[in-house]
Amino acid sequence: MDGMSLLTITVLAVFVGFEVVSKVSSTLHTPLMSGANAIHGIILVGAIIVAGQASDPWVLAVALLAVVLATANLVGGFVVTDRMLEMFRGRQRAPSGTDAAGGAGRSGGAAGAGERRP
Repeated sequence: MDGMSLLTITVLAVFVGFEVVSKVSSTLHTPLMSGANAIHGIILVGAIIVAGQASDPWVLAVALLAVVLATANLVGGFVVTDRMLEMFRGRQRAPSGTDAAGGAGRSGGAAGAGERRP
């Protein structure tokens, strides 16, 4: 294939990928991110293998760049997945005897402004 065909395929893949990803609902985002993280793990292993077998310095530099980018993408995917899962966990209740800020609860006296007595 010539360079223009490869560039055309790359541009079309970017547009199709953007359209597909933008249509995904937030409910499906977390399972899809988990699958994408598995794929990025395979890509990272492949980049490490290529870097280990590179004999030309130029190929080694590109392979090491691929390792760095694949690692950043993999870690970023796990961070995004963790944030999405936090949305579904709900709020944690404070233990009894403490207020919402984590301090000790009031044992008596008048309630301050904006506070309710139990």
